Amino acid sequence: MGEAPPSKRQKRERYRDAHQVDASAQLPKKKFYRQRAHANPFSDHQLTYPVSPAQMDWSPFYPAFAVSGKGTASTADAAAKDDGALPIRSLVKDIEVADIGCGFGGLLVALAPRLPHTLLVGMEIRTQVTEFVQDRIRALRTQNASSGLYQNIACLRANTMKFMPNFFAKAQLGKIFLCFPDPHFKTRKHKARIVSTTLNSEYAFVLRPGGVVYTITDVEDLHRWMVEHFDAHPSFERLGQEAQDEDECVAVMRTETEEGRKVERNGGSKFVACFRRLEDPPWP
Repeated sequence: MGEAPPSKRQKRERYRDAHQVDASAQLPKKKFYRQRAHANPFSDHQLTYPVSPAQMDWSPFYPAFAVSGKGTASTADAAAKDDGALPIRSLVKDIEVADIGCGFGGLLVALAPRLPHTLLVGMEIRTQVTEFVQDRIRALRTQNASSGLYQNIACLRANTMKFMPNFFAKAQLGKIFLCFPDPHFKTRKHKARIVSTTLNSEYAFVLRPGGVVYTITDVEDLHRWMVEHFDAHPSFERLGQEAQDEDECVAVMRTETEEGRKVERNGGSKFVACFRRLEDPPWP
């Protein structure tokens, strides 16, 4: 008897394994990275995360920016010094942009050449989607080895609803993107939305004054929810329409994410709102 033909799952696993081992310059194919559209953020996903931002070794994600020799002090280094921890000085500069729930990495890839001197990270909870983005970035780096493009972006698997302050120090980030998050339509599921009073305080903690949270969705009810919660938070103010229209990142966010393109194809609406991090009031 001959061998049974491989199942679809086996084909996907073999494809992903071969793609990672060969460091292929060929872009990965989504059909080999099948995953459910959403994941439960309250489940135990057996994630690996640092005890503090200073203990996170980012060098495997950004090899072109890895510290050689002494390097320079970073925001995370300073935080570690304050709490007595021994920092891991892995990068010559801090990550400044986070795409939370980055999906298949369309926004990261589009922003990379527009922000060539800025480190951006995508954070995605779904395992195979994370692998797809990592393989995509690896292939783009290989394709653009001579120019050095796409060395400034990376993706890791993380649950930011639980562990965001473990990765970023106070006032480290300049931009946070929340693009087409899960709307969690049922009222009992609203607690799982990526925007809430508690989570907005965490965004305020990791954002520097003047930093911006960018939100976009095709669900008007979720848009109103996000606006309501950010407007109610004392650390944020909404950008005016003129400032929003002049921000290049807003235009990229509208058109370059996979979900954004899907909405475009289906003739749907996109609701955008951006919020600036305010200065903290002085201590009395």
